[in-house]
Amino acid sequence: MALARLLAPLAQLDDVAGYVSDHSVVFGCSDADTVIAVAALRDRVERPLGLWLVLSEDYSAQLAARDVATLSWLLQIGQVVIEQGLDASAHADVVRALLTNDEVNVANDVATIRGAYNRPAPPTSIDVWSFNGSELRLGETVLTASSNESLAFGERTDFE
Repeated sequence: MALARLLAPLAQLDDVAGYVSDHSVVFGCSDADTVIAVAALRDRVERPLGLWLVLSEDYSAQLAARDVATLSWLLQIGQVVIEQGLDASAHADVVRALLTNDEVNVANDVATIRGAYNRPAPPTSIDVWSFNGSELRLGETVLTASSNESLAFGERTDFE
């Protein structure tokens, strides 16, 4: 299994649109909100696009789950990576739980949620990875950066 991250600034969205037409990547906007940038790509991307979301005190797992669910109805979302320091796995668990039509009851180190819903769920299943600064994790699968490439419009990092 391998995953590729593409980081690029908002001003390079035209180049990103062309690149993701030929490459399967998880995209993160380096200088603006990734969700807004991906929404702007809606009519220009015909293959599944992944999201690389960096969480913070101002951008919680709950808000990220809402954004992912909404975007999934606008364009096909493949993978989602949640980056949030050492607690990335717990944050990813919250996002994963909130991407269902089921009642959500989660209690971990970063959130306690009882009887919540985040409907409608995405139309297709989305894998939610966590990134702690050095490793990507999805269940028992662990990937680390294997190569880094500077592109004219951004940076690509491959994880294996």
